[in-house]
Amino acid sequence: MHPTFKRRLAGAVAALGLVSASLPAQAQDFINILTGGTSGVYYPLGVALSKVYTDKIKGSRPSVQATKASVENLTLLQQAKGEIGFTLGDSLALGWAGDEEAGFKGKLDKLRGITAIYPNYIQIVASKESGIKTLADLKGKRLSVGAPKSGTELNARAILQGAGLSYKDLGKVEYLAFGESVELMKNRQLDATLQSAGLGVSSIRDLATSVPIVVVEVPKDIVAKIGAPYIATTIPANTYEGQAQPVQAAAVVNYLVTHSGMKDDQVYAMTKAIYESLPDLAAAHAAAKDIKLDQALAGMPVPVHPGAQKYFDEKGVKKPGS
Repeated sequence: MHPTFKRRLAGAVAALGLVSASLPAQAQDFINILTGGTSGVYYPLGVALSKVYTDKIKGSRPSVQATKASVENLTLLQQAKGEIGFTLGDSLALGWAGDEEAGFKGKLDKLRGITAIYPNYIQIVASKESGIKTLADLKGKRLSVGAPKSGTELNARAILQGAGLSYKDLGKVEYLAFGESVELMKNRQLDATLQSAGLGVSSIRDLATSVPIVVVEVPKDIVAKIGAPYIATTIPANTYEGQAQPVQAAAVVNYLVTHSGMKDDQVYAMTKAIYESLPDLAAAHAAAKDIKLDQALAGMPVPVHPGAQKYFDEKGVKKPGS
């Protein structure tokens, strides 16, 4: 080989090495946002978050990935195939524990929390003629708990267990979607339905305008017994027709999560941008109106990423009850 050519080749290889060495740092500019189906809440909020990061984090290159939501998002984060993802709190807790029944093959030990966002309310609604007024009254009654191993069904198991009940105590268990549950209740083939969703969900609104209903209370002491990621909350009066009084309830918080391989300064910037842009997120979906800085650490079932923790320390945010 000619000496001059050898020198040029060596120089090219060295230059290529320098480019390769710089790639990990550049990769930090990419922010892949793991969301859910395009018709859900996660996706439009992810799109809004992508714009926020473009505007607020200099040099960032965010992208939005539609997924099957919580379980897939957490699995991808464990594999460092995303930088931030949306998830339900119970899925997050089960992923951290490596619960196989919930769809996790092992403990997702690289997950790190960024912030709590908005809650899903666990709403138990009975027909007035069923005579159900309390959780204890569900004994011997017909209850729909959502699709098997769905987020709603996991919520149903937890609430019943907190109340000292199980499926064996019920007269009949139906594993049905919200709309199907409502139709059976209208036809008096079902006594109650448990639905994990935002307040004013259309299925329960439809039911309440068709038959007299009772929104069943989940007392604070039962929620405390269940523990994180469940939190005590209240369904405001008149959320549904015929519901004249506020009702104590349980909620499962949604979270934004990352992984332990993310740099502290990157996660700090991502967290800061979220809280500096809440009106933009709320404009994308009304659910974001429930994102509150003072509740950022509420019920967090995994360790908080140091970058996010730095931002919360600056703002004086502590975990509720600490």
